[in-house]
Amino acid sequence: MSIAFLNGTFLPLEEARISPLDRGFLFADGVYEVIPYYNGISFGIEEHLSRLQRSLAEIRIPLSQTIEEWASLLNDLVAKNGGGDLSVYLQITRGAYETRNHAFPPEIKPTIFAMVSPIASPLAADATKAKGISAITAPDIRWSRCDIKAISLLPNILLKQQAADAGAQETILVRDNFITECTSANVFAVKNGTIYTPVNDAQNLGGITRDIIIGLALEHQMPFQEIAMTVEFLEDADEIWVSSSTREVVPVIALNGRVVGDGKPGMLWKVMAEHYQTNKKRIFTR
Repeated sequence: MSIAFLNGTFLPLEEARISPLDRGFLFADGVYEVIPYYNGISFGIEEHLSRLQRSLAEIRIPLSQTIEEWASLLNDLVAKNGGGDLSVYLQITRGAYETRNHAFPPEIKPTIFAMVSPIASPLAADATKAKGISAITAPDIRWSRCDIKAISLLPNILLKQQAADAGAQETILVRDNFITECTSANVFAVKNGTIYTPVNDAQNLGGITRDIIIGLALEHQMPFQEIAMTVEFLEDADEIWVSSSTREVVPVIALNGRVVGDGKPGMLWKVMAEHYQTNKKRIFTR
């Protein structure tokens, strides 16, 4: 039985309860973060919590907690769950009020909830054994403020299920013929030895792992560009990757039923996977 955190109390996850009048339940009025821990040590937590603070500010949920206070809370939660390789899910909603009203209620207290889940070993952890995944493309039906990490994920769920129905593992989203991101990941393409990723704007979420990969590419003098990426550019890529905090960097070996490259994880992906693991070890041994 795992331990969760709810509004100031650590308790068994099965005992956590919220009001049916909570605006997260009624309106999906809230934001969240997912933060990986390896051997009980956080990875990229400051960047995740900075993004959380930005999301809270954008939807006007006022909270006084600092990044250091959030980190202390989550570290305690991980310790109470025995450490190890875990992802921490942290969600803040506007809270519960006595009536259902679209406008912000006065003097409402936000609901703060956190829980942990085991992390499966990412494909990048052993590039020699990675098989890659399949993906499809589909119209991006989400709202226009995807830069906010909001809990209103119904479009993402429907798009993810569209991939599953097609026998794929991920959906890459398209808006006005330009690639934005995936249902729960960012996108990279490799062409003629250069790594490309879509430009960061309000149409996609600024990924923490995306930023790490960009930093590693620059650190190791791997050619890199942010571009307005068309569907045709992606379809013609030599390699395609998707990235997220718990999956790290994953090779896509088939897109819309067509083989990407030679149908195997590409050479530049293997190089980046090794850099990513080395970077993790470097951080944890400081």
